[in-house]
Amino acid sequence: MVKVRFLGHAAFEIVGSKRILIDPFLTGNPAAAVKPEELEADLVLVTHAHGDHIGDAVLIAQRTGAKIVAMYDIATYLMENNKGITTIGMNYGPTEIEGVKIVQVPAWHSSSDGKYSIGNACGYIIDLDGVKIYHAGDTFVFRDMELLAELYGPIDLALLPIGGHFTMGPKEAAKAVEFLKPRRVVPMHYNTWPPIAKDPEEFKRLVGDKAEVVILKPGESLEL
Repeated sequence: MVKVRFLGHAAFEIVGSKRILIDPFLTGNPAAAVKPEELEADLVLVTHAHGDHIGDAVLIAQRTGAKIVAMYDIATYLMENNKGITTIGMNYGPTEIEGVKIVQVPAWHSSSDGKYSIGNACGYIIDLDGVKIYHAGDTFVFRDMELLAELYGPIDLALLPIGGHFTMGPKEAAKAVEFLKPRRVVPMHYNTWPPIAKDPEEFKRLVGDKAEVVILKPGESLEL
């Protein structure tokens, strides 16, 4: 069994034989369900360099010894600017880390510290204990999502942004579901701030019977 807990915004905790955090933006996150000091991790996956995604990755890694997995440029940036962390830099492609199969895949989005570009944005397809989870990161819909489904499917769970303004909105995310063909999908990256206010029920209606839409409130989880 693999348990997936929504921590708010785009942050998730995935627990099976390993404990994985993705984009642990908790400090300063009005939707955060937990505090960073309440979390343990083996791996921390970062999708891009924006502050609402790197978040507390460094603090958690320093405390727990978790390895930070990120785009190579971001991994290097974090190592150069922080002590007491171990990073693993990738650049789109498959790997295996501590028995977890991870594919770093493209995302259509920028990646910077707010001033300077750092690497590229990405998503991840994680195979933990035979359960495949796709975290899209911040992205717009793109037809190569069909290729992701062809190469790495069937996807058991897709975590997709629906907030618009910076990412897909409900309409685009529903099209992504059509391309990815996941069994289940959880919407994310919405209602944290006014510019990304969206009704997840609209997304659920647009998806229809293409997948099971599970709307999680921050702190809630599902089992796979």
